[in-house]
Amino acid sequence: MNRHSFYPLFCLTILMVAVGQMTQTLYVPSIPVMAADLGVSAASLQAVMACYLIPYGLSQFVYGPVSDKWGRRPVLLVGMMVFLLGTLTIQLIPTATALLVGSFIQGLGTGAGGAMSRTLMRDRYSGAELNRANSLVSMGVIFSPLLAPVLGGWLTELFDWRAGYWFLFGFGALTTLALLAWFVETLPKERRQPLRVRAAYRHVLGNPRFQGNLLCLMATFAGLAVFEAAAGVLLGDVLKLSARTVSVLFVLPLPGYLFGAWLSARLSFRLSQGRLMRLGIMFLALGALIILVPGLLGVVNAASLVGGAAVYFIGSGILYPTATSCAIEPFPGQAGTAGAILGGMQNLGAGVVTLLAATFPMQGQLGLGIIMTLMVLIVALSFAWLRHHGAPHEQMAT
Repeated sequence: MNRHSFYPLFCLTILMVAVGQMTQTLYVPSIPVMAADLGVSAASLQAVMACYLIPYGLSQFVYGPVSDKWGRRPVLLVGMMVFLLGTLTIQLIPTATALLVGSFIQGLGTGAGGAMSRTLMRDRYSGAELNRANSLVSMGVIFSPLLAPVLGGWLTELFDWRAGYWFLFGFGALTTLALLAWFVETLPKERRQPLRVRAAYRHVLGNPRFQGNLLCLMATFAGLAVFEAAAGVLLGDVLKLSARTVSVLFVLPLPGYLFGAWLSARLSFRLSQGRLMRLGIMFLALGALIILVPGLLGVVNAASLVGGAAVYFIGSGILYPTATSCAIEPFPGQAGTAGAILGGMQNLGAGVVTLLAATFPMQGQLGLGIIMTLMVLIVALSFAWLRHHGAPHEQMAT
C-alpha cells in the first residue's frame, strides 16, 4: 500500500464520513431539551434518526450508479451542498416538523459520502490490501461518533441545542472546501465501465456472496442504530441523567468499534474472512445478551447498557470492514453501484428498524435487548448463507 497516495484520500474520506456520522449522533444527549423546546415527547424524537437514516440509505442508490458514469468528485460536492441546505432548514424554521424535514434533507446529502466511502478504496485497492484499507478507514471514522455526543451535550449546556446544528453547518462547509481543494478523482474516464442502472443492479444483486454480506451489514448496523436512538431516551429520560452525563456514557462503547477494526486490520493477512466474521458474530451475541438479561429482570442499568454496547461494537468493528471488502471486491467496474447498495440498504434497513422501535414506549431496556438479539440472529443467518451458497474457499474457509 503506497502511503503517499493512501493518506490524502484517507483523510478526505474521514472528513466526509464524519459529517454524516456527527449529524446522526450529535443531537442525542440533547433529546430532553429539544423535546421541551419543541413541545413534543422525548420518545417521539427517536424519529429524527429514522428521518435521517432512511433518505441517507435511499439516496445512495442514486449516487452510486451516477458516480460510476460521471466520477466520484461531482457526486460528493452535490451531496455536501444538499446537506448544508438541510441544516439551514432546521435552523431557520423553529418547529418539530422542520427538524424532521431538515433531517430528511441532511440524509439525502450525506448519502453521497456514505456511498463513496465504500467505493473510493475499491477504486485503488483489492484483496487483503482492500480489507486493510477499509479497516483503517473504520478506525479513523470512529472518532467523529466519539466526539459528536460529547460536543452536542457540551454545546447544549453552554448555549442551546441549536448550537450543535450551527457546528454541523460550519463543519460541512469546511469539508466541502477541502473536497474542492484536494480531492483527486479516483475513477478517471478511461476506467469507467458504466452499465445501465438496471443491468448494474441486477449484476451486483445477483451475486450470492454480495447478498450474504449485505444482509450481515444491514443487521449489524440496525443493532447499532437502535442502540444509538434508544440510549438517549433510556439514559436521559428514564434514568434522568444530565445531557453532559448522557454524552459521556453514550460514547464510552465506541472505542470497542475502534478495537474491533484494529483487530480486523491486524488479522486480515492471517485469517480468512470467514474466521474474522465468526469472531465478530461472537462479540455481537455477547453484547446483545449483556443488555437483554437485565431487561428480562425489569432492570434499567447504565453499566449493562454501556458494557453490552461496547462488546457489540467490538463485533461491529470486526464485521464492518470484513463484510464490506468481501462484498464489493468482485465488482471493480461497478464499485459505485455495489457501494451504493451496501450503504443504501444498510442505512435504509437501520432506519426502518429504528422507526419501528420508536413506535414502542422505551421505558426499559428489554425492548432494546430483544431487537439487538434479533439482529445478531440475522447476522448468523447471513454467515450460514455465505457458507451454503459457495463464497470462495479462500474468503470463507474455516
